[in-house]
Order: sequence, then structure tokens, then C-alpha cells
Amino acid sequence: MKSIPLFKDLKNIRNFSIIAHIDHGKSTLSDRLLQITHTVDKREFHNQMLDSMDIEQERGITIKAQCATIFYTARDGNKYALNLIDTPGHVDFSYEVSRALMACEGVLLIVDASQGVEAQTIANMYQAIEHNLEIVPVINKIDLPSADIEDTKHQIEHDLGLDSSIAVPVSAKEGIGIEDVIEAVIQYCPAPQGNVNNPLKALIFDAKYDTYRGVNIYVRIFDGTVKAGDEISFFQTGEVYKVEEVGILQITQNPVDCLYPGMVGYIIANIKSLEDTKIGDTVTLSNRKCTEQLPGFKEVKPFVFCSIFPADGDDYKMLTDSLHKLKLNDASLTFAPESSLALGFGYRCGFLGLLHLEIVQERLEREFDLDIVTTAPSVEYKFELTSGESIDVNNPVNYPDQTRIKCAYEPYVIVNVITPEEYVGNIMKVIMDRRGIQKHMHYLDKKRIQMDYEMPLAEIVYDFQDKIKSVSRGYASFDYHFIDLRASDLVKVDILVNKKKVDALSMIMHREKSQVRSRIIVEKLKDNIPRHMFQIPIQASVNNNVIARENVSALRKNVTAKCYGGDISRKRKLLEKQKKGKKRMRQIGNVEIPQEAFMSILKTDIE
Repeated sequence: MKSIPLFKDLKNIRNFSIIAHIDHGKSTLSDRLLQITHTVDKREFHNQMLDSMDIEQERGITIKAQCATIFYTARDGNKYALNLIDTPGHVDFSYEVSRALMACEGVLLIVDASQGVEAQTIANMYQAIEHNLEIVPVINKIDLPSADIEDTKHQIEHDLGLDSSIAVPVSAKEGIGIEDVIEAVIQYCPAPQGNVNNPLKALIFDAKYDTYRGVNIYVRIFDGTVKAGDEISFFQTGEVYKVEEVGILQITQNPVDCLYPGMVGYIIANIKSLEDTKIGDTVTLSNRKCTEQLPGFKEVKPFVFCSIFPADGDDYKMLTDSLHKLKLNDASLTFAPESSLALGFGYRCGFLGLLHLEIVQERLEREFDLDIVTTAPSVEYKFELTSGESIDVNNPVNYPDQTRIKCAYEPYVIVNVITPEEYVGNIMKVIMDRRGIQKHMHYLDKKRIQMDYEMPLAEIVYDFQDKIKSVSRGYASFDYHFIDLRASDLVKVDILVNKKKVDALSMIMHREKSQVRSRIIVEKLKDNIPRHMFQIPIQASVNNNVIARENVSALRKNVTAKCYGGDISRKRKLLEKQKKGKKRMRQIGNVEIPQEAFMSILKTDIE
């Protein structure tokens, strides 16, 4: 355990985050900062150092905000401690970005010199402004042949309203201009404020579960100090714990003797209860409490919902524990118990988008070795009933009787798309096919156009991003945020397999899309449900009216094989007997629906 006197002087500390649109080079720049400051040994270095999960490495994206403390001797001869927080770029993980920004005083806003300002660049900038952070623009990928530094500076001035004269040109891949970035952080990002003599006031911005040491909380110290042996108290729950260890994060956890104001580090205090640890809570000393709580974070509102069930019913307890552990460092995940006739006991879960759903599903399978089944995703609708009551429904199982519905509402979002002008027509077609309403369209410069549309949220949670990227060859980008609820003609589509409703396959959708999507769903199920000894009808119905149907043909045993010649009536009797047997089997037989059938509906395309 070591003491770091550097931390005692606030003017020598900088807390900053890296924000950008997806694929603009946040993780690569983080790698170079770790390299140039010798935070990571050459033998241990690999790309995406701060992306600790296998999924992040494989997909090449950042999912979790990660922190690292680096030490640097500046050109003026002074030594600095820099707390770096790398953040995700995808719209589904914007909540991770907001958490990271709470622990900082400044940000590096990266702009790709070949792509320019994109939708998520603007969204992230506004988040930084909301937190009153100093913004330092960084122009990355200047080594590319398509890089246009002057045009990118113009976009930074025109689109973002930032001072492009302080923008730092770099190539994170080639290691060009990395020291200039650090110098800009020291020069433009303000030092943290705090008083070492005040009672401890620390913000929990993240946490993770350790099997042997319990919950490790990641904190930013605003006032006071904390060391091993202190008794800490959580503001929201009032629970008291004795601190076993404090330290800083340098890829690995490095213990120190004390955490001072301005520092970002971790606390281990034998916290066994996952429910007691709430992201955004304030930590203080039990015998000398601070008077008021830190602002914390806004309660996250999920956009997409689906049910998760264990493939084996005996794994329900394991699924419960796994979701609680995921919730610990993914505060945007919500879940509540649910049961299904087809799938047994599980959870209704809320997510920030379809990618968020996929990541959680993959983490459950990889990190916790669970075999799970997920139902088709849905958004939350509002219904006004004839009784005057108003209810929110995110699960088709809770869809009210059609005769009781006075008015149905679905969530709408404003979608901001930035695209080169040659792809405008293709993108407009995709959006109009999904009930988009054009609000604005204007040129950002000679080549790029920003389009603003109002759209139902349900139309973008499936594969909207893939479609936009496909029709624009990857050049278009989009961002969205919730605006309001609007009256809509909604219906519940029930899926019947062998004339039995499968509640896990039910969906709420707009009436005009119901027939097209229903046909695709029953076709997908036909391809994924194995054949039985009897014919299996697959139907989609709205208000008990069948709107789509497919049949899984029966496996047929050749019962007439033993007949050699003779009267034809003998063969007819055998075939008639087989027919009666199959009818009886169909009445009492169960149809097993494999997991692939449920997963196929997730990928249903309505175009």
C-alpha cells in the first residue's frame, strides 16, 4: 500500500472523460494515453485496454464506462494525476456516459476527421454542457487519406459552437499528437474543488461484484477523506460498513493509504448485499455525516421491454442472482418477476434499446453460463379505459380487453439523422415506411444534411439502425429522444400453435402493420418448429379473427407398406385408422417450441 502525496494538492489533479460518436476512436485514444504515460507495461499491453469484457473486445465497441488513473510530468515540469474515464458511443449506452460525466470537470470530444460531426457527437456534447463541463475538441484519424482537418474545424465551429482554435489534431492509431492531448487536458480542464477538512462526501458512479470480497464501489471524492478502518454510511439506505481497502484504478486495483478530495477510486467494505448498493448514492462517514446528498443520477426510463426465461426451469434461482449482479453495474437494466404458461417463471426486463437487450442476453449466457429464452421486444403503451382508468402496458399479456379501451397511446421520439446528400432519398423511404413525420431538413454544409423526423418508438427498436446504415453504406448516423405519447390504432396479435395461444409470442402493434408482420412471424415459426406425427397449424389472430396461417406438415409413417396387392379397401382402412390416430394425437399432444423459434422473431423484418 502506498501514499501518493500528489493527490493532496487539488491543482495537480484532472478528472476528464472521453466522449464521441461510435467508432470515432475513443478506446484507441485511451490506449495511447495509457501507453505514453507508462500506466501499462509493454508486455501486458493489448488494444482496447479499458474494454474489459470479451463482448467489447469481439464487437469492437465500448459497453461499460471504465476508469484509469495516469500520472504525467507536463512540459512545465509539474507532475499531474489524471483520472481518465472512457465511455461508450452507442445511443443505447448513453446512461453510462451520463454517469461518467458526473465524476468529471472536463471532457475530450472526439470528432473523426474523415466523418465529421455526427448525430451522437451532438448528443454527447449537450450532455457535457448539462453537467457544466469544459469541452476540449479532438480531431482524430488525421492520418487517413480522406481526412479533412479544415472542414472538421468548420463543423466544430458551425455545428457544435465550440472554439476550433483549441482543437487538437491527432491520430490515435499512429500515436500522433497524444502528448498535445494531455497538455490540452491540463491547460483547459479545471482542477477539482473540495475540502479535505469537511465530512466525507463521495459519489458512487459504478460498482462491480467480487465473489470473494463482495461489492466493490467506484467513487469520486468531493469532500473529506476515506481510508481503511473508517466506517462509511450510504445516504439512501443508512447501512454502515467498515472499510477494508481503498485504492485507485490503473487497469488493476492499486491500494493506497487514503482517498482525498478530487480523487477517483474504489472502496472495498465487505458489502455483501447487492440491494444496498445504488449507483448515484452518496457515501459519507457514519460518525461524521455530511449534511446533504449529492445530486446523483436521473432515474432511467427503459424504452424496450422483453421477457427472459431460463430454458431449464431449475435455473430460475440462478437467473435471479445473475440479474441482480448485472443490475449492480448496469443501472439502466430493470426487471420484475413474470410467469408464462409456455415458458414457466422468468422476468420482464426493461432496456434502453435492442443492442442493450442483446448485450444483456449475451452477458447472461457468457458470464453466468445460463441457457435462456427471450420473447419478442415491445415498448410501453398507455391505454385510457372506458371506466376512466389509465394504465401503462409493456407486456402484451396485460393488454386490456378491446371493449374496455377508450383510447390507446404509443410513445413517439424525435429522430435526428445526419447523412451525405446522396443518401437522402433512401433514408426518407425507410423512415416514411415506418410512419415517420418529417419536421425539418437543412444543410449542415455543402455535403451533409440533417433530417429531423417524429416517429413511433416501436418502429425504431427492431432494426432501424441496421437499415439506416445499410441504405447509406454506413455514412449516416442518428440519435433519438422521447417527446410524447400520441393516440394510435393499436391491436394485440395473438399467436396460436396447435390452436393454443402462446402468450410469450403475443405482440402489440399498429393495426396497419399487423397483417404484414403476422405473415412473417408465422412463416418464421413454420421454419423453426420441428415436424411432429400430426399436422400443426400456426395462426396469428386479432380479436379472435385469424389474419395469417401456416401449417407444419405431419411426419407420415407408411402404414400400407406391409400390404402386397389385394383389395384396395384394406389400405383405405389402414389410412383411415392412421388419420383418426393423428386427430386424437393432435388433441392431446404437446408441441415443443424450440428457442430458435423465439429468437427468429427478434430478427423479424417488416420491409
